[in-house]
Amino acid sequence: TLIWPANPPPGARQSANPTTAGLHFMTTAAITTTTPAAPQGNPIRVLVAKPGLDGHDRGAKVIARALRDAGMEVIYTGIRQTPQMVAQAAAQEDVAVLGLSILSGAHMELMPEIMRLLHEQDMNHVLVLLGGIVPEEDREPLAAMGVSAVFGPGTSTNDIIAYINAHAPVS
Repeated sequence: TLIWPANPPPGARQSANPTTAGLHFMTTAAITTTTPAAPQGNPIRVLVAKPGLDGHDRGAKVIARALRDAGMEVIYTGIRQTPQMVAQAAAQEDVAVLGLSILSGAHMELMPEIMRLLHEQDMNHVLVLLGGIVPEEDREPLAAMGVSAVFGPGTSTNDIIAYINAHAPVS
């Protein structure tokens, strides 16, 4: 299942009961892929978010679709989300994984606030992943905040899926 914001992909249908404000469309089409399969049992719930003013979301949508095709339940928030909106959506959706896409270079400004808000909501169990253009010198401070992994441009979706399958908390 993949829940989309106002601009749905071809073949999407409007969701009868979206659980997060601003998420209006859900796709149900099955697509055959060669991505690693998700573990058996409940699907891994993933929130993919674009915090900050960065409006480039093609990569986030590609990742969201790849995760969905691998059997995960994916909620995509859309662009220009505040840290508060991201943390609130993660809590409301009870996700196991939070994937953040930041291409603007604002990761060292946005991530401390997102991590603080997650901590305040007792969401320390959530696997936090960051995608985007992140200099090597920022990776250690991000890890110290609780970011589990950083995936740069060109990372294979299979690598991201395998990482999530190996590290996501079991529900």
